[in-house]
Amino acid sequence: MKQVLTDLWETRTDSPFPGLTTHAYLWTARNALFYSPATDADFDELTQLGGVADQYLSHRDEAGPMLQRIADRFGARLHAPVAELVEIGAHAHIDVPLGSRHVDENGVEVLPGPGHTPGSTCYQVDGAEGTYLFTGDTLFLSDGGEWTAGFIPGMSDAEALTSTLQMLATLTPDVVISSAFQGPSAVHRIDPDGWSNLVEKAIYRLSTV
Repeated sequence: MKQVLTDLWETRTDSPFPGLTTHAYLWTARNALFYSPATDADFDELTQLGGVADQYLSHRDEAGPMLQRIADRFGARLHAPVAELVEIGAHAHIDVPLGSRHVDENGVEVLPGPGHTPGSTCYQVDGAEGTYLFTGDTLFLSDGGEWTAGFIPGMSDAEALTSTLQMLATLTPDVVISSAFQGPSAVHRIDPDGWSNLVEKAIYRLSTV
């Protein structure tokens, strides 16, 4: 585990598929785990940090055997998009199905954002170092240093993804954390005043695909 912010810890790097690099993130303020690790290699360190009370998935691609392992080890409640209940529910019981924008009892703002997949969901929290926005695979920083929409031909819905990006452009995060990523890190400090412009550029690039 690596501490990336005062109250945010990153699991070791996973490569669940060739060319795909991911981490999961423990927000220690609520012992909430965002995304999912591919292995149980960090379970002991997660325990030392207080365990996992709740796990939040951004979409179905993060689902796998670790969901049940996390529930069994920590008693974590699984929060996941209801639109992908079948795919995710094949691996573990979804305790809290998500389908609307709201702030939950942990102070996590749930931001449904279909497009990358039908159930893609982003999350926003008030952290110790500002507002943290977890974008899943909906939006990430490319190797070229440009914020890029997670559009996969044949799977993603460009129109829905554009609408989701327009919603994200209205936010003012201080830190943006994607799931899959390119480059050395998925954690990026942002100038909140310039965020909408960065997202608008991602929308433009998506329109040219």
